[in-house]
Amino acid sequence: MKHRIVVLGAGYAGAYVAGTLARRLSPADTEITVVNAEPDFVQRLRLHQLAAGQEIEAPKLADVFAGTGIRLRVARVTAVDPERRVVAVADADGGGELGYDTLLYALGSHVADHGVPGVTQHALHVTGRPAALRLRERLDSLDTRGEGGSVLVVGDGLTGIETATEIAESRPGLSVTLVARGELGAPLSAGARSHLRQACDRLGITVREHTSVEAVEATRVLCADGAVLASDATVWTAGFAVDPIAAAGGLEVTENGRIVVDRTMRSLSHPNVYAAGDSAYVIGDNGRPLPMSCASAGYTGRQATAAIMGRLTGREIANTKLEYVGNHISLGRRDGILQMVDGEGQAKPKHLSGRRAARIKSGILRMSLWATSHPTFGLPKRTRRLAAARDASAEKAAA
Repeated sequence: MKHRIVVLGAGYAGAYVAGTLARRLSPADTEITVVNAEPDFVQRLRLHQLAAGQEIEAPKLADVFAGTGIRLRVARVTAVDPERRVVAVADADGGGELGYDTLLYALGSHVADHGVPGVTQHALHVTGRPAALRLRERLDSLDTRGEGGSVLVVGDGLTGIETATEIAESRPGLSVTLVARGELGAPLSAGARSHLRQACDRLGITVREHTSVEAVEATRVLCADGAVLASDATVWTAGFAVDPIAAAGGLEVTENGRIVVDRTMRSLSHPNVYAAGDSAYVIGDNGRPLPMSCASAGYTGRQATAAIMGRLTGREIANTKLEYVGNHISLGRRDGILQMVDGEGQAKPKHLSGRRAARIKSGILRMSLWATSHPTFGLPKRTRRLAAARDASAEKAAA
């Protein structure tokens, strides 16, 4: 019987791991299934562009995995039972269960409302393609109205900054306000913060610093200091959260639901389960937890692949890098910031900004899309047999 590998999620981490395993492991011994809620690969790092009105490429996963032998199941994961080694899914046909021998959990993250009243009912976000398209429709309606409109972006993390600047540049007829809990761009170096402020001024973005939001209503936002901000479209970018599926299944997780894994991305509670991307909680090479990011998806995906390969084939497991080196921030299509960090995760004094930083960010995104769309490019054509299969073959030959 073939060893069943099931990959949950086909984002940056899941698509990479599935494609690499399919190329490196012998199809005579393994069966790989990818479960994803959408039929397309979603460039999450460009969803703010999609929301602003730009067309973003979304390759069909069936095309991405063509020729790899991977089975694609377009369905939503509803539960994981690591004791029975099954995954429950729901799709247009009603769904069912998938059994596995090795599971890679890479379901990513979604917007976190932090318990703020009204976020779920009234706020928009850009953590998924359907959500970004809903925001786009709202912005289109404001443009069509011809009277302008106010867009309020809550949260000044990377997603908030990129969303606010993208909307302001793409839709100059709208009034954009960015709400920051503390100082705008606080994690950046002094020079990068200065450039960020200049960009906001250039794009006409109003910045409200040291402001906490207590409630979101249909046409306004209520702040802790008593301020009431009018808003025709409130965009919530104040953090990310993971689905409670792993916790509900009994896997060891952190307080916010991320799966606790060892250095090889293996679950501490269930050795047949691996995690990668935003779903995984792992300590990086600097002794600090890796943040939720595309870069972390790449590092954790490579480590999970090496670990699964090593354990299944009986070979030594290589330790790949688990590092956090910096942030690339786009400020519209022609401006950006490249901020490197030190071993403690603190911003280094020097930074790169302007058109060159924007070109570097764009190049990284193009490279990420190409690599995901060609998961087996450059990999050795020689596949590896599983250790159990080799042992069985040897015993049969000796008999």
